[in-house]
Amino acid sequence: MKALILGLGNPILTDDGAGITIAQMIKERHPHLQVIEASEDGLAILDHVVGYDKLIIIDSIRTEKGRPGDFYKLNPEDLKSAADLSSSHGMDIATAFEIGRGLGYKMPGYISIYAVEIKDNTTFGEGCTEEVEERIPFIAQEIVTEEKL
Repeated sequence: MKALILGLGNPILTDDGAGITIAQMIKERHPHLQVIEASEDGLAILDHVVGYDKLIIIDSIRTEKGRPGDFYKLNPEDLKSAADLSSSHGMDIATAFEIGRGLGYKMPGYISIYAVEIKDNTTFGEGCTEEVEERIPFIAQEIVTEEKL
C-alpha cells in the first residue's frame, strides 16, 4: 500500500505550522515513510496526493472547546464547510478531493486527518507556542501508532 503523510500549514505563523512540524518529526524518526510538507490551498494539494492509496493529513485547528495541544482524528466528511478550521487554505480538503475524483484522478482510498488544537495562528514567528510545542513528540508518535506505519 502506497502511503503519504502530508503536513499542512504555514511555518511562519507560529502554531499554524504545527502540522508541518509534526510531519517533519515523523520523517526524522521514520525515514522510510513518504512525508511531504505543504502550505498550498485545497486544490494544489491534489498535486501531492494523486496516486497514493493511503493519505494521512496533519493540520491545525481552532475550536471553542479544545486546549492547545489536543488533537483529533477526523475524516474528510468532517471537514465539509468546516468554518472553524484555522488554516488559511483557500478551499476545504473535502471539496478539493471531490473535484479530484470528478476529474478522474486516482485519489487515496483511505484518508485520515489529524487536527491539532492550536493557540496562535496569527503571530509571525517560526516555531509553535510552548503549549503546542511540548505536545508535538507525543502527537507524532500517536499518529504513527494509530496508523500502524
